Amino acid sequence: MIDAEAIRARFRERGFIVNDAFATVLQLVLALGKPLLIEGPAGVGKTESAKVLADALGTRLIRLQCYEGLDALTALYEWNYPRQMLRIRMSEGEGGSVEEREAQIFSEEFLLKRPLLEAIVQDQAPVLLIDEIDRADEAFEAFLLEVLAEWQVTIPELGTIRARHAPHVILTSNRTRELSDALRRRCLFFWIPYPTLDAEIAILHARIPGLSERLAEQIARSMQVFRGLPLQKAPGVAESLDWARALINLHRDHLDEAALEQTLGCVLKVRDDHQVLESHREALQPVLQGPTELKPGGHSLETDFGLGSVSTPGT
Repeated sequence: MIDAEAIRARFRERGFIVNDAFATVLQLVLALGKPLLIEGPAGVGKTESAKVLADALGTRLIRLQCYEGLDALTALYEWNYPRQMLRIRMSEGEGGSVEEREAQIFSEEFLLKRPLLEAIVQDQAPVLLIDEIDRADEAFEAFLLEVLAEWQVTIPELGTIRARHAPHVILTSNRTRELSDALRRRCLFFWIPYPTLDAEIAILHARIPGLSERLAEQIARSMQVFRGLPLQKAPGVAESLDWARALINLHRDHLDEAALEQTLGCVLKVRDDHQVLESHREALQPVLQGPTELKPGGHSLETDFGLGSVSTPGT
């Protein structure tokens, strides 16, 4: 079984920096076979962690994107009705009983597997990402508990299908609603907050090789300022990375007033937030004036693409 140190190494190879706490909880997910519920603000790498885990394990990622109104059948399976109707018309002149014809059209050939069923029938345990579970309603949450407990699905026309290998399950939530106690008890839990200053610089270097030290520092320090403002949508590390790539595309090696104006749309996605920044413009001036010594800042824990105190590559 892969241990926490190996998980850290494999994640770092893929540009996702994790500390012992996150690596250990991922080790427990693999060892105990329990789902992991990851919460945190939008854009802090919850979904990305599942993608990187699948890549690190060399297995398939299967994603169920939750939304309001999602029901059990949509998440499990559907019958391919157009193909069934076509087969019925093509076989009208053939003999056979009604039961035989029903068995033919309600066979696996006409079954459309949706994410939950797809995860159950894999030959190798996949990573099943149940993304934004808080967007689904409580009825779907109750159904999901049953699937997570048994890893089997009953299709009336085909019978019961049991998992060959139980998937490694990652659930994410942005806390748009409170999840049930039953679901929380079923899962391990981890919270990913916004990154610290040093961690965000490390993430930028890990994800964007060749990014200058000055620009990485300015972006990370700017993010600390943005997240301290009363914004409707505070930027996550996803926005940090987009911003860095945009500045590189514009051949900028540092951040100044002109570059900020040209690329602010990479960071702030709500019109009112632009107005909030205008009224707090002086907070960004120390960042734009030039390189300074790094100081601690931001939130207490850790990082979008991993958690913990992380040093920049090569240190």
